[in-house]
Amino acid sequence: METKTYIGIDNGVTGTLGMLRVSLESGLVIQKDFCKIPVFSQQSYTKKKGNITRVQVDEFLRILNVWALGADSVFVALERPMVNPGRLKATLSAMRCLEAVLICLEMLDFDRRYIDSKEWQKEFFPEKPEKGETKRYSSEVGSRLFTEFTDKIKKYGDADGLLIAEYCRRQKY
Repeated sequence: METKTYIGIDNGVTGTLGMLRVSLESGLVIQKDFCKIPVFSQQSYTKKKGNITRVQVDEFLRILNVWALGADSVFVALERPMVNPGRLKATLSAMRCLEAVLICLEMLDFDRRYIDSKEWQKEFFPEKPEKGETKRYSSEVGSRLFTEFTDKIKKYGDADGLLIAEYCRRQKY
């Protein structure tokens, strides 16, 4: 049976990863998984005392390798990171995470593309969610579509990684 694995990455050190493996003959999802992006904290590189959060690359690679195992093809959708000059600290964190993730994806030679949050959210959310409502919508929709992950979705605060993977499956990327 030929399969394709879709991996959705909600970029950032608080982001999630979702995986759906699909039988190309039947179109049915035959395997699913969902987790947080593995991270660790270390002393900041700035003069000011503090910590930064970074991607735990070895664990990230392990997860991706396990998810790709046995798949005939792998497609990764990587949510475009938030870049906002008014939120420099958050932007720097997002860019550090993106760089680590890109290096891992390049090492594994996975087919990938960037996806804007609004693109995949249109598939699942009401027409124009009010500011601050997207996490709630993500949790509610994710819990309905992926009941086996409801506890994780509640714990993580959203189902973005899974919904990105599901969007790609529906679009047949």
